[in-house]
Amino acid sequence: MLKLIAVIFAASTLFLVHFIQSADLRVYAETLDVYDIYEVKGNETISSIADQLEVSEEELTMMNHLEDRTVQKGDKLIVPKVEEKEKKEKKPDISLTSEEKDLLARLIHAEAKGEPFEGKVAVAEVVINRVQDERFPDTIRGVIYENKQFQPVDNGSINKPADKEAKKAVKQAMKNHALPDETVFFHNPTIVPQSWLNTREVVTEIGNHRFSM
Repeated sequence: MLKLIAVIFAASTLFLVHFIQSADLRVYAETLDVYDIYEVKGNETISSIADQLEVSEEELTMMNHLEDRTVQKGDKLIVPKVEEKEKKEKKPDISLTSEEKDLLARLIHAEAKGEPFEGKVAVAEVVINRVQDERFPDTIRGVIYENKQFQPVDNGSINKPADKEAKKAVKQAMKNHALPDETVFFHNPTIVPQSWLNTREVVTEIGNHRFSM
């Protein structure tokens, strides 16, 4: 009797181990369907790899738990498969002239100075979303200079040169559409506490800015 119980216990244990291993293999297989493994080459950095793969530095850093964003030659990184990244994009890449890029960067520099890089990208996306929304002008210049829409236009700070990070935010917004297409508003609720913008559906909050539809 004891031998029978021992055999049943051993069989049950083997089945459980096999089930767990099978589950792990299924999870691993599903992971491979979504992600690739990238090997760092030469003097590559997180920034250069992100630009090359057309993903955000923040996404790459979070996926690989790189607190200091430091990588070395031979390191293996988890990166999104190209087809999966394309599925997430809600609209095609937008094409801007050098003048439009500069104008948008100057707006970002004035509107989002001191904000996280992700927030600067989001400001650029709001402008791009407006261009593609029939309720707003259909050019970058038209959206930015629409009457009483952006304070930097009213106070003249938009005429100041954009910094490197603002220019980089424009490039990121053109190829990585993180916000829904309908996100066409943003404001700082601590500066403008009483505003009709507070009645809009909030998509996300980044830094001091609230982004809404």
